[in-house]
Amino acid sequence: MSSDINTVVKKYIETWNILDGAERRAAIDALFTENVEYADPNVHITGRDALDAYIAQTQAQIPGGVFALASEVSSHHDLGRFTWQVGPAGGAPFAVGYDFIAVEDGRVRRLYGFFS
Repeated sequence: MSSDINTVVKKYIETWNILDGAERRAAIDALFTENVEYADPNVHITGRDALDAYIAQTQAQIPGGVFALASEVSSHHDLGRFTWQVGPAGGAPFAVGYDFIAVEDGRVRRLYGFFS
C-alpha cells in the first residue's frame, strides 16, 4: 500500500505546480475525491472546486514558486505523512510544511497541512 500512497503524494505535489487552469482541474478531478477535505493554517475547505480555487490563489501569491517533496513518505493503512517545500526553481525554499493524507480508493479523501 505504501507505494500507492507514494504515487498519490507525488501527483499531489505535482498538482500544486500546474499553472494551466484546465490542466490543473483535470489533475484535481483525477486525484481527489469529489468531497475532498483540505485544511491548513489558512483554510478549511471541502470539494474539488474549493481546492482548485485555493491552489490557484496560492500560486498567484507566490509567482515562480515550485513545490517539491522534501522527505520520504511514511505510510500505513491508506494514511501518509510527508514534508514539502516551496521556493524558486533551483533556489532555497522560502516555505516548508508537512502534511497528513488519507487516501480512499487511490484518491485523496482528506489532507491536513501544517506550516513550519
